[in-house]
Amino acid sequence: MPRARRRPAEPDMKGPEGKRTKTKNLGGASAPVENSSLQKTPVSEDGGETLSSYWLMKSEPESRLEKGVDVKFSIEDLQAQPRQTTCWDGVRNYQARNFLRAMRLDEEAFFYHSNCREPGIAGLVKIVKEAYPDHTQFDKNSPHYDSSSKEDNPKWSMVDVQFVRMMKRFIPLAELRAHHQAHKASGGPLKNMALFTRQRLSVQRLTREEFDFILSLEEKEPS
Repeated sequence: MPRARRRPAEPDMKGPEGKRTKTKNLGGASAPVENSSLQKTPVSEDGGETLSSYWLMKSEPESRLEKGVDVKFSIEDLQAQPRQTTCWDGVRNYQARNFLRAMRLDEEAFFYHSNCREPGIAGLVKIVKEAYPDHTQFDKNSPHYDSSSKEDNPKWSMVDVQFVRMMKRFIPLAELRAHHQAHKASGGPLKNMALFTRQRLSVQRLTREEFDFILSLEEKEPS
């Protein structure tokens, strides 16, 4: 069974580092869409508009053994899964876990290739199942087994994601960093992007402005 994993996340004061490893193929989702559709703005209970959520999720596209398990999982691996859908398991960082728990159906995330020769944004996925207990925390053969987690009170969660599309062009980390540096001076949309302020966090929230700006880079020649 192929394993997906994301780059090790920022360690917590307690508990193991966050990891993203793919261990099961999950179906039950609709067919993938060809193009990204921007999220509709949800409406709050009082009738006012609330901000939509967008995400960046890291996974390692190159082979790396962890406790004897190859944690490689690229966007191409996701694309090859049944119904192009899988669980996003193995997260062992509390903030990243909380972000997983905050995700809602059909929210979009950038699939980010990390810990590799050329890190960067490879494509888009969407959330097709909201947070539920991560089975790997109870699996003694998993590199992400957590003996302190109990089945009646699981510590770790995962979501299911589905492939949406590849980026029209790969957006490398170096290009994003250049925009981040420029935007820190100009007040542009990437000035506070978590990719640079919380580099090791494997699941990150994006603002609508960050998400839209990165999508706009697809149409531009690399600078």
